[in-house]
Amino acid sequence: MYPTVSEFLKSIGIDLKLPIQTFGFFVALAFAVAAFLLGKELKRKQSEGLIRPQTRKRTVGAPADPMEYVYNAIGGFFIGYKLVYLISNYALFADNPQAMLLSFEGSFLGGVLGAAILAYWKYFEVKKTLLPQPKTIEENVNAEDHLGNIIMLGVVGGILGAKLFHNLENPAEFFADPIGALFSFSGLTFYGGLIVAAFLIIRYGRKNGINAWHLCDAAAPALMLSYGVGRLGCQLSGDGDWGIANTAPKPGWMSGLPDWMWSFKFPHNVNNEGIPIPGCVGRWCHELPEPVFPTSFYEFLMAAVLFAVLWGIRKRIQVPGLLFSIYLIMNGAERFLIEQIRVNSLYTFGSFQVTQAQIISSLLMIIGIFGVRYSINKAKTSRL
Repeated sequence: MYPTVSEFLKSIGIDLKLPIQTFGFFVALAFAVAAFLLGKELKRKQSEGLIRPQTRKRTVGAPADPMEYVYNAIGGFFIGYKLVYLISNYALFADNPQAMLLSFEGSFLGGVLGAAILAYWKYFEVKKTLLPQPKTIEENVNAEDHLGNIIMLGVVGGILGAKLFHNLENPAEFFADPIGALFSFSGLTFYGGLIVAAFLIIRYGRKNGINAWHLCDAAAPALMLSYGVGRLGCQLSGDGDWGIANTAPKPGWMSGLPDWMWSFKFPHNVNNEGIPIPGCVGRWCHELPEPVFPTSFYEFLMAAVLFAVLWGIRKRIQVPGLLFSIYLIMNGAERFLIEQIRVNSLYTFGSFQVTQAQIISSLLMIIGIFGVRYSINKAKTSRL
């Protein structure tokens, strides 16, 4: 396992200390993939007339509000306060970026310098566009122009929702260390992030004249592939999203594949879970006592296949909301199936035991089925 990108580089002979956790790197990569694919789909839908550009009025050439300089200075202070401190203590930062980022330690001089730079930057930007007489212009706003805001809402809503649902699923872990549970970079539940981010993005789309169904359809393939990319980060870092014990011999049809694709002990996992590895020295020196199913790798493969299906049919489907409904069914089915061999907290209802993910994935499949029927029936009605 490679808890950090530096550990991976070391495994290929490159000794370079970087303050980048492997899981965090793949989360960032997942958002980048989502942004690329969503941008392409928004542009395509606008070119086909499914999403119409909006117009907005904007005042140009006016002097900045004094509070804008204050906000820039405050932001610059916090950036400089942390950045200079992290650079001057780079070795410690590379070893434990989470602790350094979340600490109150910093450079006051760096903060003052950062405040001055960002305040002046604002002054410089305003001065370039200042006019003797400000004027109001009307400009077109294309669908892809909203991409930055949509991705930002996805990042914020995704992380907040993922942390919220994870802590609801693991209350004992939360009450044992509330601050650590809220601010740690581990412990993220995908469905929590999906629900909260979807709510914020749909709300944003409606406020800006983007049809919610077309926005959801445009996002469906991106969501599927970015989920798979994130799961690849889980696999490579060993963040605990593994399966149940698997001590059965590898099937014959997998004889040509590496053993870890069938069962794996996740040595040097980022959670330090399991038993000590003999002779290992360092921060990540544990492995699981028994090999388990590498479920996060299986999810990556399934997500890649389902993305290919969604991407292949996206232009053939003309009914708004239908592609997203199919995505919900696919996503729910994939997660429901993988939960059969995945370690997770169980909820007991009488004689039944289910996981939070199984409950939500079942609801998503039901919503998806109703969504397919609703969108098709609505399309038939509109043709009459």
